Amino acid sequence: MQLSNEDNLRLNVLLAQDLKAVRIDESKMVVHALSAKGDAKVQLNPTCRDEKYVRLVKELLSNKIMGSPGGYPVYIKRWTRMGQERREESLAQLLLLGEQEAVIAVVHAPQLSAEIAAHAWWALPSADNARRLLEKQEIAQSPLARELAEFLLEFLPFEVEHKDMIDSVRLCLQPGLLSQAEIDDLWKRAKRKQSLYVGFLHTLPDQLPETAAEHPGFTEAQSLLQDLLEQDNVYARQLLRYLSAPGQAYLNTVLRIFDKAASQDTIVSMFHAFAAYNRELPLAAVKQRNLDDAEMQAEQWLADNSDRQLSACVQQVASFVPQIKAMLVLAQMGEVTLNPIFGLTDALGSVMRKKLKPLTDPLQQHIQLLLK
Repeated sequence: MQLSNEDNLRLNVLLAQDLKAVRIDESKMVVHALSAKGDAKVQLNPTCRDEKYVRLVKELLSNKIMGSPGGYPVYIKRWTRMGQERREESLAQLLLLGEQEAVIAVVHAPQLSAEIAAHAWWALPSADNARRLLEKQEIAQSPLARELAEFLLEFLPFEVEHKDMIDSVRLCLQPGLLSQAEIDDLWKRAKRKQSLYVGFLHTLPDQLPETAAEHPGFTEAQSLLQDLLEQDNVYARQLLRYLSAPGQAYLNTVLRIFDKAASQDTIVSMFHAFAAYNRELPLAAVKQRNLDDAEMQAEQWLADNSDRQLSACVQQVASFVPQIKAMLVLAQMGEVTLNPIFGLTDALGSVMRKKLKPLTDPLQQHIQLLLK
């Protein structure tokens, strides 16, 4: 079976142009192409079943572009999504095959120019592709980034997976992509879908669109710790970060997520955000599997006196030792802390929150110490 003479001729003429990307609309049997001159299309005239005819079209494209009718190995989907290293020329070639899996391979490539990214987006606009593209700094700072963010915001109500919701929010909140009004609107949406809060914790931990009063002891602590701040003491800096108004808003948001989280993905991602919030503290390098070990380690760290910065901080603000201990406990929280619980259950919603209570209830007590 061969392509019709008309389609064969028109496709060859199309491929003789300086094309940037090709996509095939299999429902309408149309080949679309993006060229330096704009969009072009070829209406196919099948001589057999549509599915088989599309395969013949892809063989022609592959022959012309790669010198082989084999095309892209779409069955190696895991390989595609691993983001294998490729030269820019080969990435550009993949966009001419009319194969969606080849476009996904381009999107996942770690080294991707803004120009190639724009062509890949034209070839296959999807929420997952938008997220993968916005993960790359060069693309997040390109003119395409705003279009990707708008797409994700529009698609957000239709997302099913909580992890995808969180990632969409996290990536859209990168600097310069959304207006303040859009950020505020996204925060309001989070009241109905608490998973969205986690995206804010990842990207805007110190700039949440929420007002909160600073801790009653913030001014006192700030005055006592001023000299240590000038010496770049990490404990002084992190304690004041927690006690400040943005830090209080952050902790309130964490409690809100504990109270309403609907999925394990939400909790896991929140613990990742928490780990990032505390990453400057030395104890953050060790994540504990249970809270008891974290509390014991915090007490030992305080009693040891081998950490000069910690000792200096405790000496300056002795009345804030309970808050410092709470801070050290929180610094040891991470995904590994959840493994003993989530490793034994796939529960969701209220059942999941009930199973988490042996961890979250005492953890909230430590958080409350930093909120009082």
